[in-house]
Amino acid sequence: MASAREEADRHGPPDRSIDEWVRVDDVREEATSAVKRGRRPGSSSSTVEIEDEVKLELNRSVGAVRAPRLEQRLADATRAFSAERYGDAARILRKLVEEAPRVAAARELYGLTLYRQGKWKPAIKELEAFRLLTGSAEQHPVLADSYRAIGNRAMVDELWEDLRSQSPSAELVIEGRIVVAGTYADTGDLSGAIRLLEQGWRMPKRPQEHHLRRAYALADLYERAGDVARARELFSRLVAADPEFGDARIRLRNVG
Repeated sequence: MASAREEADRHGPPDRSIDEWVRVDDVREEATSAVKRGRRPGSSSSTVEIEDEVKLELNRSVGAVRAPRLEQRLADATRAFSAERYGDAARILRKLVEEAPRVAAARELYGLTLYRQGKWKPAIKELEAFRLLTGSAEQHPVLADSYRAIGNRAMVDELWEDLRSQSPSAELVIEGRIVVAGTYADTGDLSGAIRLLEQGWRMPKRPQEHHLRRAYALADLYERAGDVARARELFSRLVAADPEFGDARIRLRNVG
């Protein structure tokens, strides 16, 4: 089965290099809110139990008689998504969304599944529905990256402004920042992309995953802009922080 990265590369624009695909889903392997909502704390990926809030939403949407069947299908889709069986998850969720279009958790998980498959426009449709139903900015980075993939910079900028105005977690804001910087770079505005990632930037003493992703993206932009010294310095700090982070060691060896 193809990985999420392989799926994205297969369906993505052909002129984008592998170094540009520091995709949102790479940092959200297990942290997607859709999967969390489809699984109670402590339950394993093989024994998915739908959260009470989602159960109530299903009851309101389709009634108490039909809701248990749809709960099971959402659990099956959650299990398939967690196992990276995106085709199976999509087949289940397509029918589920048709039956219960106002269940936000189903629209969210379907959108993320389509995103993992590199199906940008259908993913946008589902994630916009999730946004409309909830008013949440939780999936703004994924939604913005989908718009980025189809070349809609205006919507990337709009989502970035909305994300910043809602002041969500630092991780979400950094993800959004990386997507917007990537959009600028796609159009040749490397200096604008660098300014955006440099704003307020410092490498923490104990960096988390999102800090490392930001460092990688910025180092990549430095190299592409011809600033070899800063690219080498930042790749070096990244490798020192996490020697196994992506292909950072290879990039450090080959920089310049």
